[in-house]
Amino acid sequence: MDQFHELLVNRRSIRRYTEEPIDSESVKLILEAGLLAPTSKSSRPWQFIVVEDKEKLQQLSECKEHGAGPIARAPLAIVIAVDPSLTDPWIEDASIAASYIQLQAAALGLGSCWIQVRGRFRADGIPAEEYVQELLGIPETLPVVCIISIGHKDEERKPVDTSKLLWEKVHIGTWKEI
Repeated sequence: MDQFHELLVNRRSIRRYTEEPIDSESVKLILEAGLLAPTSKSSRPWQFIVVEDKEKLQQLSECKEHGAGPIARAPLAIVIAVDPSLTDPWIEDASIAASYIQLQAAALGLGSCWIQVRGRFRADGIPAEEYVQELLGIPETLPVVCIISIGHKDEERKPVDTSKLLWEKVHIGTWKEI
């Protein structure tokens, strides 16, 4: 169990990647982690679109005005779309799958970054979801929640300082004003 805690403390958002491709076995394990993620009533409403083509990655990095640059620098991105007709907590289900994907990437020594798509816009006002759907041929009935960029780290980030965790946000048994 200490290994998992160590993984959590050391997993940080990585926005710079080397040019080194990710081997197919690692990609399979990362996708398997997403497929293993729990969902409400085992509905499995998510769809994962794997993108490795450099031109497509560049185009995906233009899905919103700010914060999507890491996609263009990554050798791999996983777009997470969801079918909301299958379950009410579809955003939560997609988020859990994205987190599992990021944790598996970290366990493999890779870096990743969550790129929020849902509710974001391009500089020209086009919703980021629509842009990604059109670019990748995703049906409009499947909203895009996020894109996870993944690659070999080209930056080092310090682990989280656990002495700075916000324990005041933990309430035992009932809410207590601090």
